[in-house]
Amino acid sequence: MIFASVSRALSQLSDPRFRRVLALGVGLTVVLLVVVYAVFLWILNWLLPESVSLPWIGEITWINDLLSGASLLLMLVLSVFLMVPVASAFTSLFLDDVADAVEAAYYPDLTPAPRIGFLQGLKDSLGFMGVIVAVNLAALILYLIFAPMAPLIFIAVNGYLLGREYFQLIALRRLGPEGARRARKRNAGTIWLAGALMAAPLTVPLLNLLVPVVGAATFTHLYHRLESASGRRNPDPAR
Repeated sequence: MIFASVSRALSQLSDPRFRRVLALGVGLTVVLLVVVYAVFLWILNWLLPESVSLPWIGEITWINDLLSGASLLLMLVLSVFLMVPVASAFTSLFLDDVADAVEAAYYPDLTPAPRIGFLQGLKDSLGFMGVIVAVNLAALILYLIFAPMAPLIFIAVNGYLLGREYFQLIALRRLGPEGARRARKRNAGTIWLAGALMAAPLTVPLLNLLVPVVGAATFTHLYHRLESASGRRNPDPAR
C-alpha cells in the first residue's frame, strides 16, 4: 500500500501543478538556506578577530578565511537537518495544491475538499516546525550516545513526526480535526512507516527537495487507500 502510493506520487511529478509547487518549494528552500548561512557567517565574522598574533610566528590573517570555508561545509551538513522542518513547513503551505491535483487525477468521484487556507497553513507550519526543531535538538543527545545508530534514529524520529503531520493535514481536509485524529490513531503503524520512507531521502542533498511534494501526494493516496480499506469511503475508482 505504501509503495503503491509512492509510485503513484512519483508518476505524477510531470503534472504542471506539481511542477509549480516544486519550483516554489525549491526556490523558497534555497532562499532560506542562503539566509541561514549568511546570518551564521555574519555571526562568525563578528565573533572572530581579523588577525591573531602568535609568538615566534607573527600575525596570522587567514583564520577568518579558513573558518569561513569550513563554515560552508558545516552548513551543507546542517542543511540535511534543516530540510526536515523546511519540508514540514512547505507541506502545510502547498498541501492543498498537491492534494487537489492528486484527487482530480485519481479520485474524480470526490467532491472538492475545503482548502486549509494560507494563513492557517502558515500557522500550522510555524507551530509544527518549532516542534520538529525542538525534538531534533533533543535527539542530538541520542545521536551522540548511539553514534552508529544515528541515521536510523534520525529516520525513526522524523518519520514519526513527518508522517503524523502529512496524514493529519490530509485527513483534516475530509474528516475535520476529531475525525483526522481518530484516523491517524487507527493507522499509526502504517503512517509511521510511510513517514520514515519520506524522512530517509531528506538526508540526500537535491533529492530532499522533492520530499515535500512527493510526501504530500503519497499521503493523499495513502489516506484514501486506508479509508477505503476500512470501509469508510467508496472504493478507489482508479484501482
